[in-house]
Amino acid sequence: MSTDDGICSDLTLQNLDGLLPDLEVLYKDVHSHPELSMLETRTAGLAADRLRAAGYEVTTGVGKTGVVGILRNGDGPTVMLRADMDALPIQEATGLPYQSTATAANREGETVPVSHMCGHDMHVTWLAGAARLLAEARSTWHGTLMAVFQPGEETAEGAQAMIDDGLFKRFSKPDVILGQHVMVGPSGTVAGRHGAITSAADSLQIRLFGRGAHGSMPQASIDPVIMAASTVMRLQTIVSREVAAAEAAVVTIGALQAGTKENVIPDEAIIKLNVRTFDAGVRTRVLAAIERIVNAEAEASGAPRKPEITTLDHYPLNVNDREASKRVVDAFRRHFGSERVRETGPAPASEDFGSFGTEWHSPSVFWFVGGTDPEVYAKARAANRLNELPVNHSPKFAPVLHPTLRTGVETLVVATRAWLAA
Repeated sequence: MSTDDGICSDLTLQNLDGLLPDLEVLYKDVHSHPELSMLETRTAGLAADRLRAAGYEVTTGVGKTGVVGILRNGDGPTVMLRADMDALPIQEATGLPYQSTATAANREGETVPVSHMCGHDMHVTWLAGAARLLAEARSTWHGTLMAVFQPGEETAEGAQAMIDDGLFKRFSKPDVILGQHVMVGPSGTVAGRHGAITSAADSLQIRLFGRGAHGSMPQASIDPVIMAASTVMRLQTIVSREVAAAEAAVVTIGALQAGTKENVIPDEAIIKLNVRTFDAGVRTRVLAAIERIVNAEAEASGAPRKPEITTLDHYPLNVNDREASKRVVDAFRRHFGSERVRETGPAPASEDFGSFGTEWHSPSVFWFVGGTDPEVYAKARAANRLNELPVNHSPKFAPVLHPTLRTGVETLVVATRAWLAA
């Protein structure tokens, strides 16, 4: 390494080889014991225990199950590192020896399978490893490290829950907020960009009202099934006809529910949809178009009531600060070499990580770490079959352990040391 921060990063990482077996045990443990959003008590306990053992001041129960660890080490910047902890209601189908067989009751009281099919188990392990290495090497840096294990990312409520629980009042404002996500990509590589890195997301439920009748007497009904079908088809025109080619938006209908029997016209229908956008103006136009179309289709059908449009969840646009991003990328290139650090376009996935920086008015940087076996990725790319690789939220999503574990710890340490100087 030719720069001081590069040399310091190497010193901080000198114990990583010896730590990796322990981190693998932690990863498999968290993977095998997933917990649904806002119920991550066991995972939070593991994170808190690790932070205490490394010498951090630990606060638990922030935003219900969130954990904050503070390591003060003299004068200098405050760097916040964030990892999310929650799993998904998905039946795992990876076939791994440590595959999850867990089930849990969801908020509706239904028993559902639970698994880490988005990689948050890897995020927890990365931060636990980086926090320990940085604590062990505290003689090489000065400043304050803030390790945040966040609940409820999958339901877009965890970051806000921690903020609402006094995160900003109970802890000092960080000079920079750093986070990362495992994604499809060659393991050992890192990808990011300045500007929008993940999309804003809005999930809506639309309740359409009709008038039920016998299936043999449709003239006595106002059919919400027809109303819903027309609405779904018309909603597809928003992106194709109301969003410019140079802009980007996604409108996905994920659920359409109506009726219970083939010869009964029901009273109402439910549509659930998801919107992804990368620009505040586009988001405003798309949401307005949805409301306009839904109301117009209901009126055209003679609906007895206006539709009910309810927001299910919202993820903010996640925007990387330009100057902070450059500092992180420069540090990555010095450490990994340019061939392992690439620029990516904004991802259509969404994250509530951006809430911390936006509401705290601190620069933030978020990046992606590849988790796909490099040979598997190369073969799929050569065959033009990358879209067949299991992605996040797939029941077969399974990042390879090595070098993914190492790379994610390295990225957190290297990015942190870009601010915490000797």
